[in-house]
Amino acid sequence: MTGLLPKHRASIAQEFYDELRQRILSSELLPGSAISEVSCAEQLGVSRTPVREVFRRLADEGFLEIRPQVGTFVAPIRLAAVHDSQFIRETLECCTIRLAVERATPADDAALQRHLERQRPTVLGGDYRAFFPADDAMHVELIRMAGREAIWTVIQNVKSQLDRVRYLSFESHDWLGKIFEEHVRLVQFVAERDADRAEAMMREHLRTVFAAIERLMVTKPHFFAPCR
Repeated sequence: MTGLLPKHRASIAQEFYDELRQRILSSELLPGSAISEVSCAEQLGVSRTPVREVFRRLADEGFLEIRPQVGTFVAPIRLAAVHDSQFIRETLECCTIRLAVERATPADDAALQRHLERQRPTVLGGDYRAFFPADDAMHVELIRMAGREAIWTVIQNVKSQLDRVRYLSFESHDWLGKIFEEHVRLVQFVAERDADRAEAMMREHLRTVFAAIERLMVTKPHFFAPCR
């Protein structure tokens, strides 16, 4: 555990964990990619012990596979975890969008429009890495409007495997456009104070992950671990 490491080594280990986790999450490191414990230790200027501990931590979280006598590899995306996290997210966000509509003010409408304007250039430029945090930021805004800010923490804690699918799907320019258009319609229904249509739009929007999986399973089936 990093808490038992000398302070400087614990800090290095945490930074390494954060960076490696993000690189896997964002698909910079694709499923199946090999990662060398020796090379990582040399790059960090530390012994292999903190690197090994980070690898074990990420393996426990489903991001790495450690194969004794073989090596360490980026784990495939677990479809069961994707389905579970999508179910949790849909349940929570479809409830909160109704509250957001009920509590919305003209200032909230303006804030949502600003989110769309921040997303638009990332979509036009096909910059999915910039679109991803902008996408999350708008969902956070809607949850804030509902007065249930803590819900986003719950969602964040369960959506890591789901986010891996999202990053892969966002690489497609037409997919970015599709997600953005769903955002536009969602903001429109909120502005019209139509809770039923806003909830239906949110449900449809969050379920696009299943269509993304279907597309990716055709071209990159080896990226996924099947449901069991």
